[in-house]
Amino acid sequence: MEPSFLGVPGVDAWVFGGLAAFSFVTAFIASTIGTAGGLILLAVMAIWFPPAVLIPVHTVVMLGSSSSLAVMRWRFVLRGTVLPFALGAAVGALAGAQIFVTLSAVILQGILGVSILALAWTPRFTRFGPERGRFAVLGFVMTFLGVFVSATGSLLAPFVAGATRDRRYMPPTLSLLMTVVHVAKLAAFGAVGLGVGAYLPLIGAMIAVAILGNFVGSRTLDLVPERAFRIALQIVLTGLGLRLLWVTAVEAGLV
Repeated sequence: MEPSFLGVPGVDAWVFGGLAAFSFVTAFIASTIGTAGGLILLAVMAIWFPPAVLIPVHTVVMLGSSSSLAVMRWRFVLRGTVLPFALGAAVGALAGAQIFVTLSAVILQGILGVSILALAWTPRFTRFGPERGRFAVLGFVMTFLGVFVSATGSLLAPFVAGATRDRRYMPPTLSLLMTVVHVAKLAAFGAVGLGVGAYLPLIGAMIAVAILGNFVGSRTLDLVPERAFRIALQIVLTGLGLRLLWVTAVEAGLV
């Protein structure tokens, strides 16, 4: 008989509690380092859920987590980036939805991995052109890619970090921009109504503990020296980029 805790199909009490705990940890990581939380949580959730469930549930959880951090640290949001990013995201969601079935997720993962590594080690490329135009392009690209590979925050992170010299602005700005991406994706595919209802108890618990993780992580960030933050961000991005390339090589049968 399939386990079901609080009516969540395929999830027993241990898995429910474990996913909630991981939601706290990944929110703490994202609010302290500025990235990686969503991608780590996606990898953990993929152990239990098939893609048809994984993508919408993960997106809704990340929407709650990202938006809560943005609200919590609103005074540190780079607000001039939001409108152009949102306009680009709307176009990116529509474009991604139109050609969803024609592109290989494996190829896109490889592109994402290479891009993250390049941007982590050549930060001058994260400051191309005027800021408003740059973030309009980024809104399109991040949402378009997000339709296929779900977690694109790590690719966006170097651009947000490059837009400010103060570490405190990076996590909440990235969170608000990724909130825009999640909303655009859900609107494009109507994912909220596609089998997510049964998972609402789990989603609610994961968002609740993510808010707590954001609070603790934000307080930790205030204590982290700027140079240490930048070094940690570069190390984490490098690790994520290499992991994506490894997963791509495995899925393509190259290793």
